[in-house]
Amino acid sequence: MFRLLPAAVLLAAVAATGPAADAPKAVAPADAKAFFFKPGDRVVFLGDSITEQYQYSSYIELYLTTRFPEGNFTFLNAGISGDTAGGGAGRFKAHVLDEKPTAVTINFGMNDGGYGKFNPAAGKAFAERTETMLKMAKAAGVRVALLSPNAVDRRNKSNGAEYVETQKLFYAPLKGLAEKYETAFVDQYAVTRAATDRMEKDDPTAKKAVPYPDGFHTGPPGGLLMAHAVLTGLNAPAVVSDVTIDLSSKKVDATGAKVTDLVNDPLEGVTFTRADSALPLPVQKEWLPMLPYTNELKDLNWYGLTVKGLADGDYAVSIDGTVVGKYAAKDLAAGVNLGNATTGPVFDQANKVLAAIAAKNGAVKDRFFGVVRFNVPEWLADAAAERKPQELAKRMAKIDAAQAEVYKLAKPVSHAVAVKPSK
Repeated sequence: MFRLLPAAVLLAAVAATGPAADAPKAVAPADAKAFFFKPGDRVVFLGDSITEQYQYSSYIELYLTTRFPEGNFTFLNAGISGDTAGGGAGRFKAHVLDEKPTAVTINFGMNDGGYGKFNPAAGKAFAERTETMLKMAKAAGVRVALLSPNAVDRRNKSNGAEYVETQKLFYAPLKGLAEKYETAFVDQYAVTRAATDRMEKDDPTAKKAVPYPDGFHTGPPGGLLMAHAVLTGLNAPAVVSDVTIDLSSKKVDATGAKVTDLVNDPLEGVTFTRADSALPLPVQKEWLPMLPYTNELKDLNWYGLTVKGLADGDYAVSIDGTVVGKYAAKDLAAGVNLGNATTGPVFDQANKVLAAIAAKNGAVKDRFFGVVRFNVPEWLADAAAERKPQELAKRMAKIDAAQAEVYKLAKPVSHAVAVKPSK
């Protein structure tokens, strides 16, 4: 038996490294593309009903909160059901720029295409209105992530076979517009189309893998599919933290974590204390059907553990006494992702963050629809000019307080990890 005390180097969680052959590869920081979102960002999600659903946007928010627990982000949602790029351009100042964001995601086009055959005139108008928003954002110094919408699922939409092809033509100008205005672009359509094409082969009657119950609005699985496409498209760091233990050399390497109190007992297994700098996403059970279509989250939610030198056999990995996974020695030697565990104290903590985000976003939605969008009668205009800014500020203060509580929940804590022979 040997004991190894403090033996890890704490590195930034934003380093895009990967632990195993089939996991994300190491990338030198100088060569890595910059992640779109920055600590301290005030983010507005702009779009139609798919944005108003608070699913993909909440999962992006969840990622940013758990991955950067000291990131000091603020999140607002300006999604309106039935809206189009024309509507977004018309309200861009009032609903986006007046909120003083540093970053905005723009996700229009699902309704613009008309759900039928490709209409060149409508396509031209869509591109023009999108360009109007990009011009306004650039003039205001706001970073933009321009998104093409998710591809409709032909299995669940009556005219999906036709409209999914219309979408391809309709969204084609977006990449060029993004290049023209030097803004980030995620071809969410292409990514989600590739995923749903695979689903058609694996699950042709949509019994298991159902991202969009009606073919285009998201359920939780679709929210994950979209958030994964957006975040990876914007160069989100893959690694939460990664720990490698070599029992033969008694060496520990760690990224985004600190390992102490390592003990290797031939009979009782390996135990150590792990202090991470971030939390993995809490993988919801509703997300599980989407994991084959989101790279098993290896490129977004790698919470890695590698243990080399174990005797052949099966092992149970537990965190604070709760088993979170069972693996063969060869798999642990190659590296496993504990980030996809759906139980245990790390999952429980991150799940509380998700619940707190959902509660806070209730206040965000009430502020947007009840105050920001409130249409003032002419006879109340003078009173509203005074009261509306006050009410906006009061509600924003409550949202900020709720966000602060979210960050308290997201603060990582140390855990006792054990890798013991499975009985």
